[in-house]
Amino acid sequence: MKKDYVNIPWKLALSFSLFSAMATPAMATAPVPSPDIAITTPATGDEVVSPFTVAAAATTCLSQPIASMGYSLDSDPDTVVYGLVLLVPIEANPGLHTVHVKAWGDKGAECETDLGVAVTPSTAISVSGIQRLPNWSAWQRSDPVVGGTSTGTMSLVNYGFTRKFFTTYANSGAQLYFVAIGSDVVSKNFIYDAWVSFSTPSSGIGNLQMDMNQVMTNGQTVIYGFQCDGYTETWDYTTNGGTPEKPVDSWIHSAAYCNPRDWGTDTWHHVQVSYSRDDSGNVTYNAVALDGLVSQFDAAPVPSAFALGWSPALLTNFELDGLGTVGSSTVYLNDLTVYRW
Repeated sequence: MKKDYVNIPWKLALSFSLFSAMATPAMATAPVPSPDIAITTPATGDEVVSPFTVAAAATTCLSQPIASMGYSLDSDPDTVVYGLVLLVPIEANPGLHTVHVKAWGDKGAECETDLGVAVTPSTAISVSGIQRLPNWSAWQRSDPVVGGTSTGTMSLVNYGFTRKFFTTYANSGAQLYFVAIGSDVVSKNFIYDAWVSFSTPSSGIGNLQMDMNQVMTNGQTVIYGFQCDGYTETWDYTTNGGTPEKPVDSWIHSAAYCNPRDWGTDTWHHVQVSYSRDDSGNVTYNAVALDGLVSQFDAAPVPSAFALGWSPALLTNFELDGLGTVGSSTVYLNDLTVYRW
């Protein structure tokens, strides 16, 4: 199995071994939305502020007249509202959540449509349009295990709104693309929000990595490493099992399914990741949403602080890992926004 490494720009690569979670990944499948339920607001994948309003209506459920409607948030119990219209404010903690909108027929039929939302506090700072920033850089990430090589080029297309990454590789080589978006040593909560599209074919993509790096007030760098792993078919996140000065770095494979080669090509996919840290750089990976389908991790905090000697910086990384002896991939990135608070 191919080893992987966390992305660290400026010619500094930390070796990462593979640490497998005990759970076997299961492919998450979204419930088929009920055509009987019409949701006006919000749309799946929307960024909202708590409390947010859910507006929906239904006249029938599986050909039965509607007796009641209702909703639930994540795994909470149902709240039932009698009538054909649902118009309710919902309070939720910041992060990624699933709203289950439901309707019941007068003979017991049940219909449901789910939508994922990203809740941020009203005080959150956001940087949007990151893919359009002019200071993106590309770097071939050395791989001492398989000796992979890569080259990468970038361009702005779609009237300058979309960043195109064209990567060629040999021996599963990986190409890192990164950009600085400022500095912030105090924020502890983040939502990474992006739209990604793979050109046909996507068979040459091994992993898709989407990271954040943040220097804290103590000068140590927190690495929020996160990837869709096509080798283990899982969403992965990173941990430092050693100390900041002597790191022992590894990927943790979650139980949530992900394989970039399973994503539809030539179409846009919405990726949202939620994570937070404490003062010591221990990171909690909360949830990920792909096209509005939310997977909650319920993971314990993991150490992720590194003594790298960097000056204050906040960066985002976008890495494409090749699959196989030789090949190429074309990937597009749009509407990249990072929320922090």
